[in-house]
Amino acid sequence: MIQLALRQLSVPPGQRVLLHNISWQEFEAILDELGDHRGSRLAYDNGTLEIMMPLPEHEIDKELIGDLVKALLEELDIEFCTLGSTTFKNQAMAQGIEPDQCFYIQNESLIRGKTRLDLTIDPPPDLGLEVDVTSRTHPSIYEALKVPELWRFEKGTLQINVLQNDKYIQCEDSRIIPRMNLVQIIPEYLEQAKTTGRNATLKVFRHWVRTQLQNS
Repeated sequence: MIQLALRQLSVPPGQRVLLHNISWQEFEAILDELGDHRGSRLAYDNGTLEIMMPLPEHEIDKELIGDLVKALLEELDIEFCTLGSTTFKNQAMAQGIEPDQCFYIQNESLIRGKTRLDLTIDPPPDLGLEVDVTSRTHPSIYEALKVPELWRFEKGTLQINVLQNDKYIQCEDSRIIPRMNLVQIIPEYLEQAKTTGRNATLKVFRHWVRTQLQNS
């Protein structure tokens, strides 16, 4: 059998590689070999490992949506912690995922100050964000890890999925950030940022949030 080192593997942007029959120990070894400073994203589901390299447009969208969520939480005076594409894994469930962006909100205080997380004792992120430019999202992994909300952005549409009885159901409103019509508002301001610029858009967005709070 010919064995190739992972450093010999090149994944073009927007493409993915699937590796089958990967044990948990092999998954851990691959994470160690690839390291933290890389552009690829990994997903592990009961022995199947996916390695994906995102497109530039994917990275632009996930950064801008993440900035909008951060601004919203700041204006609402809600403590939060973002952990980006941190690897979340649970050996007992044989599941692992690297979200495009994730937020600890309701459980922020439980992980505050921690530099290492263990999902066997620590809670999962309250919110996972995936931008589906290359149809990479794995809802079943998020369900297994019990992430309360998964937001999926695809082709200009934001889909909010809320965990109920260990399964996601699509909702028009977020339970973490309710009564904000985010399904409509987030895509609108995302598109505005691409024409008027990030900073100018965030200023207008923050003003909109304050207006909503005053009128509520």
